[in-house]
Amino acid sequence: MRVVIVGAGIGGLAAALSLHAAGCHDVLVAEAAPRIRPLGVGINLLPHAVRELTELGLAERLAALSVATAELAYYSRHGQAIWSEPRGRAAGYHWPQYSVHRGRLQMLLLTAVRERLGPEAVRTGAALTGFRQDERGAVAEFGAEEVRCDVLIGADGIHSAVRRVLYPDEGEPRWNGLVLWRGVTRAEPFLTGRSMIMAGNGTEKFVAYPISGPGPDGRVLVNWIAERPLAEVRTGRGDWHGRADLAAVQSHFADWRYDWLDVPGVIGGAEEAYEYPMVDRDPLPRWSHGRVTLLGDAAHPMYPIGSNGASQAVLDGRVLARELARRPDPERTLPAYEEARRPPTTAVQLANRQQGPEVVMKLVHERSPEPFTDLETVLPRAERDEIARRYKRLAGFDPAVLNERASYDVRPSSRR
Repeated sequence: MRVVIVGAGIGGLAAALSLHAAGCHDVLVAEAAPRIRPLGVGINLLPHAVRELTELGLAERLAALSVATAELAYYSRHGQAIWSEPRGRAAGYHWPQYSVHRGRLQMLLLTAVRERLGPEAVRTGAALTGFRQDERGAVAEFGAEEVRCDVLIGADGIHSAVRRVLYPDEGEPRWNGLVLWRGVTRAEPFLTGRSMIMAGNGTEKFVAYPISGPGPDGRVLVNWIAERPLAEVRTGRGDWHGRADLAAVQSHFADWRYDWLDVPGVIGGAEEAYEYPMVDRDPLPRWSHGRVTLLGDAAHPMYPIGSNGASQAVLDGRVLARELARRPDPERTLPAYEEARRPPTTAVQLANRQQGPEVVMKLVHERSPEPFTDLETVLPRAERDEIARRYKRLAGFDPAVLNERASYDVRPSSRR
């Protein structure tokens, strides 16, 4: 079976590795960029995604370039603790949660694809210009070149060329009026040294977590995200390469100084930062059309809430590979894949529009705009617990369910 994947991001490369593991070795990953470089800032991989990458044989490599997240903690705008919980193995998962530089993860996956599928399996400078289907399969068009395949997968992000052919009238991504600024700063460790923190009030927010261990000077690379409303942005919707004015970003958070973290100091310590409008797209009624389907941000672009974007893309690729191994007929495979993945990712998309588990910061601010004296009277522990549990169940990483779920791996030796 010949499979063409459009897009060499995390989702596309993970899908290629998943297909190879499922016995499909004739895979081409077509990337529009002339060269794949380790761009971007930090991301989190939740235990359900780490499980899949572990089963793909990448555990040691992934651990070597990541930080195992020890805890997730939410704070009010005033720096008061709202909620914290252990993460990864400390929370009872069989797999860790990792904080990692997105570009380094992409390069890890790229190297693995080339090792396993051959150096020609990933082609750069190959921008999809269209596709068509006939009784023999699909034909991907890259300018004057045509590549025939049995399955065409669009894993080419929020501005997916494949999705644009399937839904030509969709228009630009949907912006909610918030802007993210992302950067990386070498700074002193905070809290546990492996904490992921979020502080805010529902409209303004600061996120920080380490993506490296301590260097000789004791400092770590801290990935940070600053978020607030803006009337307009300079960058395009879905473009995360636009450079930010660090001084301007810092001015918005000038008084966010806590005894456990100096927010303006972290922002000002970055060499550069990127501006990104918070955008998504409406959930689609259908991903698969004949022998063509979507995956990752091409299928379900979502707000960066709950650390789910990259993790859900990895899951997409694993489930699609499993279904192709079970049902070699694409006309049956793609609907089965979509049936398994579209409802849960749609639920995550919609939950993220309501701030997902981060809604605790909004609720505290609405109920107590000034510093509280008794959190229990503002947001009782039972309510906080249920918000956290509900999102884990919805996004597929409830620890008990994940630990007991059957493997997506179709290799007999890897059965759980």
